Amino acid sequence: MKNTKDLLAEYRKEALLGGGEKRIEEQHKKGKLTARERLALLLDENSFEEFDMFVKHRSKDFGLETQRPLGDGVVTGCGRIHGRFVYVFSQDFTVFGGSLSEAHAEKIIKVMEMAMRNGAPIIGLNDSGGARIQEGVVSLGGYADIFLLNTLASGVVPQISAVLGPCAGGAVYSPAITDFVFMAQGTSYMFVTGPNVTKTVTHEDVTSEELGGADTHASKSGVAHFAMPNELECLDGIRKLLTYLPQNNKEKAPIINSNDDPARICTLLNDIVPQLSHQSYDMKAVIEETVDKGSFFEVHEQFATNIIVGFARLNGESVGIIANQPLSMAGVLDIDSATKGARFVRFCDAFNIPLVVFEDVPGFLPGTDQEWRGIIRHGAKLLYAFAEATVPKVTIITRKAYGGAYDVMNSKHIRGDINYAWPSAEIAVMGPKGAVEIIFKKEITDARVVGGDPAALIKEEELTNEYRERFANPFIAAERGYIDDVIEPSETRIRLIRALKMLATKQATNPWKKHGNIPL
Repeated sequence: MKNTKDLLAEYRKEALLGGGEKRIEEQHKKGKLTARERLALLLDENSFEEFDMFVKHRSKDFGLETQRPLGDGVVTGCGRIHGRFVYVFSQDFTVFGGSLSEAHAEKIIKVMEMAMRNGAPIIGLNDSGGARIQEGVVSLGGYADIFLLNTLASGVVPQISAVLGPCAGGAVYSPAITDFVFMAQGTSYMFVTGPNVTKTVTHEDVTSEELGGADTHASKSGVAHFAMPNELECLDGIRKLLTYLPQNNKEKAPIINSNDDPARICTLLNDIVPQLSHQSYDMKAVIEETVDKGSFFEVHEQFATNIIVGFARLNGESVGIIANQPLSMAGVLDIDSATKGARFVRFCDAFNIPLVVFEDVPGFLPGTDQEWRGIIRHGAKLLYAFAEATVPKVTIITRKAYGGAYDVMNSKHIRGDINYAWPSAEIAVMGPKGAVEIIFKKEITDARVVGGDPAALIKEEELTNEYRERFANPFIAAERGYIDDVIEPSETRIRLIRALKMLATKQATNPWKKHGNIPL
């Protein structure tokens, strides 16, 4: 009879092999790492502390009583990333296809509860065939228990999901509730119903990659925030993302010393905005020139490209960047960009990350498609998110700030703390040409009809220029205090750093409520 010491060694060896060497080899042939290999790459070396290695499922149906592998298809525990604690679970596809059972779910719930109690991020590495069919409703109950914990943890600790294999049916909703979703190109998929069911019900012939691959969710649906070329880059991306985030909602993000001079003059910015207002420029160049060199980490890069969101550092401090992108749809706000921006603003506000807004927005996208799909409701999400946020909020208007979009993009009226404008800023109800066409509608109509007075066409141009001089500039807004200062573009970095330092002790609260009712 074996003594307990020998039994422990034997059990550990068995657990470390998961579903066995043959299934590990199959996993590698698919271009996928094992659950433990992923954790070894994600966490600081030798920092992983495993929990529940010896857990087994308790099902006795369909012959499962003869198959009770240790760990039951998921590896759980805690470790460190850049020296800071995180809680992790990594599903093991070599054991029952990583399917979720009652015991499997209990292991995940345990580490989630520990993460909330101890105030540390929770990272889930998902690689699962879904609910374990043999366990029926018990498995479904396990998913629901996880969804509840995801919801309760939201805004308390950062939650990050990596989808590194199939993720179908109810399994997709846990990642969807978390703050950030990473996917690996070519090996990870997410869909509520797979290609076969889709073809049966809708008669659409679609591949797994087209229906729910990484590129699809990163560019079309917006479900994935990051689509990485492989698993290694997914795990590296998670490590990098965490450098910008606090451990929980009661802390601030770590300050990382920068070699970039806080007093650096950004001369490149003086000439970046074209003379003609209809010409575009790259707002990413503005961001990268302003923030600490090399610190900009874009989120949702491929989705709703007319708005830019991401993290950066200013004098070592983590900030959230929200910016209109003139290179894409002229930077106009539409349904997807408003939703993307609102989600990011709310994350930053939940975790005490100051917001920096770069504004060049001609308005909301017109048309029946947008109106019928609810641009009013979706645009209100971004307005709500900025108005609700109590973290330090600083806005730079680089050029256009037209109509309701001016209000939405963190204006002074919705509690923007510091609002700057470049001399090139145009703050008005609409562009000069459109405004003149409304104000002087009859005169312009007469000028355009056949046989109209040519002098009227000249008058239209004069009126447009007059409107531009009177209203399409930052000084009317500055007169009323809506703009705190008109600054040289080259001063942008200096002024932002000063503003954030001044706002470091900001205290603001919202009226007591159970929660608001954001227009979802």
